Amino acid sequence: MRAIGKERLLKILTYTLLVSWGIFALFPIYWTITTSFKEKLDVFMGPKYIPWADFKPVLKWWKRIFTVEVSEVIRPFKNSIIIATVSSLVAMLLGTMAAYGLTRFRFKLGRLGNQDILVWIISQRMMPPIVTVLALFLMFKIVSEKYLIDSLLGMILVYSSFNLPIAVWVMRNFLSQIPYSIEEAAMVDGASRTQIFFRIIIPMTLPSLTVTFLLCFIFAWNEFLFALILTFSDARTVPILIASQHFQRGPQWWDISALSTLAIAPVIIIALSLQRYLVRGLIPMRK
Repeated sequence: MRAIGKERLLKILTYTLLVSWGIFALFPIYWTITTSFKEKLDVFMGPKYIPWADFKPVLKWWKRIFTVEVSEVIRPFKNSIIIATVSSLVAMLLGTMAAYGLTRFRFKLGRLGNQDILVWIISQRMMPPIVTVLALFLMFKIVSEKYLIDSLLGMILVYSSFNLPIAVWVMRNFLSQIPYSIEEAAMVDGASRTQIFFRIIIPMTLPSLTVTFLLCFIFAWNEFLFALILTFSDARTVPILIASQHFQRGPQWWDISALSTLAIAPVIIIALSLQRYLVRGLIPMRK
């Protein structure tokens, strides 16, 4: 009886902590969404939490975004979608190739081996972006200011290299769990390394590729510093659009909250669409 009581108490405490943490994590999103439906007075006249109980929701700020401000909003969202999607796909593909090479071949650069190369690749992501952003700006300006600064191509190149270490690190863990005997059997049948990679490895790691793509997409979608320094108007992204609302018109929290809700939506939609692959991709393969 005591064992059953302790087990039940442990389960209650676990669920209590999970629910409390869920509320703590989701409350800022709830607050942002509700603020986008508040009048100006409801925002400044103390905290109001529950619609129709504490305040009457309005749609005027959403209508304003899709009518008066639509020309200012569409382009940054379009830029963010293109930049985040293309850069994530590039980082995912190149990262998977690099991870495949590190798990299937032995490299020797002096005293450095595969593990040292992997640590060096991951260390590039640990470096603060502020260290490299000025050097990137000067490099882009010297190489091709017209095509790299304030352009989609320049931001795709930056975000692809920015997310590449993440893709290598994640995919290396999954590829190392695939038995090499599968590839040996394909080689016996006459398959080349390229055919093995694209026809066997890629389909087998599709859930892992989905996880990698989503991680890269989130980092690229939310990135602020590179977009702030390397874009001005043509390639401006969503984080810059939201930040500019504060500087141009003051702290209009209702507009900022509506734009922030729109910025959250694509990531949530993609995560829900790829949910079945995410669950499979996060579970380690069993040998």
